[in-house]
Amino acid sequence: MTRRISFSALLLAASTLLLLSACNDALNNEEQITTAESGPQLPSVPFNYSVADYPDHFFEAVGPGSVISMDNEPADNQLTDEGATLGRVLFYDKNLSANRSVSCGSCHQQETGFSDSRILSVGFDGGLTGRHSMSLGNARFYQNGRFFWDERAATLEEQVLGPIQDPVEMGMTLEELVTRIEEQDYYPTLFRDAFGDEEVSSDRVSKALAQFVRSMSTYQSRYDEGRAAVNNPIDDFPNFTAEENRGKALFILPRNQGGFGCAACHTGEAQVALAPHNIGLDRVNEDDGAFGVYGRPESDGAFKVPSLRNVALRAPYMHDGRFDNLMEVMGHYSRGIQPNPSLSAILTEEGVTGGTPVRLGINRDESMALIAFLETLTDEQFIRDERFSDPFGASNQ
Repeated sequence: MTRRISFSALLLAASTLLLLSACNDALNNEEQITTAESGPQLPSVPFNYSVADYPDHFFEAVGPGSVISMDNEPADNQLTDEGATLGRVLFYDKNLSANRSVSCGSCHQQETGFSDSRILSVGFDGGLTGRHSMSLGNARFYQNGRFFWDERAATLEEQVLGPIQDPVEMGMTLEELVTRIEEQDYYPTLFRDAFGDEEVSSDRVSKALAQFVRSMSTYQSRYDEGRAAVNNPIDDFPNFTAEENRGKALFILPRNQGGFGCAACHTGEAQVALAPHNIGLDRVNEDDGAFGVYGRPESDGAFKVPSLRNVALRAPYMHDGRFDNLMEVMGHYSRGIQPNPSLSAILTEEGVTGGTPVRLGINRDESMALIAFLETLTDEQFIRDERFSDPFGASNQ
């Protein structure tokens, strides 16, 4: 016997199925949102932060010393997997800002080498920071251990609390910070794992954040692959193009040997300076840099020099973000260095502070070669490493 079903019944059944499907989707979405908003998504076993597989050349004395010898990790805050895990959550937690709208990770983004693509970063209430966001990669390998562009923070542990308390950036007091953390149900276990009990203090917050930042070692670039294949950094790297090797030579060799002496400031295998430098920038914003910290004439207009690792990802450039791209940076060093009583000796004809600015005269082919070399410092694994990613996921964007 054949059953006849009316068109209206079919339409009603189809409508019911669509409604049920929509309800299920809504429930699923609500469940996903609730899960994402309930706290960070962390592995059951902490990621490895404390044991890094540094390449051999990080242990070799190049220039002033080995990369490893520049480590600023203090004896009372040794890096642990649990401490860095807590630091990662704190770094990305928007609850740590006054109106819960920004985190440390808002201004230091993994895909840009933990810098910011904006000239000035945007704070919790829409205000702009006073300087461009500095990259955090290889921050541990800055021997004097001072931080911020003007080096006003004596340690990384001091620096990480600065943006939280800044009235433009995150707008919190340390007392409010502790209270806000205590309100979140995912922190007790994290603090207990990192420090042995659940007590929340600004000191513990600073130590955990500093551990996470120090864990951001970047050493798996094409440069590192090539360096591992030769005995000396000036040798041609077998994995480089002719242009990249030429750029490397121009970067490393001093002017009297056919190069531009960039490595005299960006020293060693991490390409990081040992002290602030005045590089002859126009004083467009009257920023006296490290002079406010050190009070020495040679520190006037001098700024910290971060590692060049991942520099190709970090536009705009300089403490005020004045240069849009690396070609503009080349233009500055080629013909734009301005006379200044505190101009770094490295950038003077006489080799003395405040001397006559050098005019390197970098032509276009040389600029392109230098930029090609700088691009080999990009560490694709670093900018995609889950250990350094936002544990709160898409709900935190």
